[in-house]
Amino acid sequence: MKAEGCHCCPLGSSRKKVVFGGVDGTRDIAAELMIIGEAPGAEEDSEGKPFLGAAGQILDGLLAEAGLSRKSAYITNVVKCRPIKQRENHPPTNRSPASTEIAACWNYLESQIALVRPRVIVALGATAVARLLGPGSQVGVNRGQGHSHGTIPVVATYHPSPLSLNRQPGRKVMIGKDLALAKSLLG
Repeated sequence: MKAEGCHCCPLGSSRKKVVFGGVDGTRDIAAELMIIGEAPGAEEDSEGKPFLGAAGQILDGLLAEAGLSRKSAYITNVVKCRPIKQRENHPPTNRSPASTEIAACWNYLESQIALVRPRVIVALGATAVARLLGPGSQVGVNRGQGHSHGTIPVVATYHPSPLSLNRQPGRKVMIGKDLALAKSLLG
């Protein structure tokens, strides 16, 4: 796969594995629902699969509550390599991807969308929402409404990662409603 040799941005030199995406952690592309997050974290970087950590477990639970499943969704991220923040005398931590990193991966994401041809896209978090709906688009303003990326309906919602840290617990209900909207759009 071309992305495995990519060095279009500095993230290519610090990654362990490219986290490209797929259905249930495989590279299968047969899915009506595509879920797009921000970027891989530490577990994803080690395993090469998206949404494996605490946020992934929360996402799995929210999908189940909405009558959806990871096994029926193509899950990926805007950025395919883990963006890290280095601090002296501390292990690396996750950070939001820079605009140059997002731009470097954009063709990969567009190719994934074209190959999968999902009937509905769920954009998780600020990075995915702004990239799919346009610069300056915000989750809080755009969630719960109909949007599109080309001809594909897009549901904007919050990323589940703050829930894994017991922050912003009220967002769980909002994410659940947004996933229910995605399910209704699937028919």
